[in-house]
Amino acid sequence: MSKALGWCYLKFYKWQMLGPRPTQPKYVLAIAPHTSNRDFFLGLAIRAYWQLPAKFMGKSQLFRPPYGWIFRALGGYPVNRKPNQNHVEAVAEIFDNHEEFAIGIAPEGTRKAGNTFKTGFYYIAKAANVPIIRVALDYHTKSVIFSEPFYPTDDAEQDIKDIRDWFKPYKGYFPEKGVI
Repeated sequence: MSKALGWCYLKFYKWQMLGPRPTQPKYVLAIAPHTSNRDFFLGLAIRAYWQLPAKFMGKSQLFRPPYGWIFRALGGYPVNRKPNQNHVEAVAEIFDNHEEFAIGIAPEGTRKAGNTFKTGFYYIAKAANVPIIRVALDYHTKSVIFSEPFYPTDDAEQDIKDIRDWFKPYKGYFPEKGVI
């Protein structure tokens, strides 16, 4: 998607971009709340408009024929969600092999209502020694809010609580489905 097309999407749907544009060569985007398939198209528009080098992770079923090639062409990396897969180390290795790399991950892990906030994004950032940029998709105000970079510390429990708390004021397309 071109920058102009991203701009048109954001203007047509009346979205505003708030916060600093990420300038680091490597980072993890933690994107929430994730309550609708619309979030994907909004994410593509944001990435195009700000010319971000971000890729995304999605469940492996999305990458099967006949449409899998589309998700790969859009920058997707398939994730096998079976237990005992070492996703953290695999993604950290991708960071190590690139001069510039960013990946967007939805900490909620699903669009369904639930009470989990997955922490893989945090451990990927920690293992790759890169910052986390929190990105809120606030459908209530039609705002995309980017945070300052957050660097994981040695207190994972407190860091994850702080990250989750940062998202609390924002409402997804289906607010009742949000975990945050």
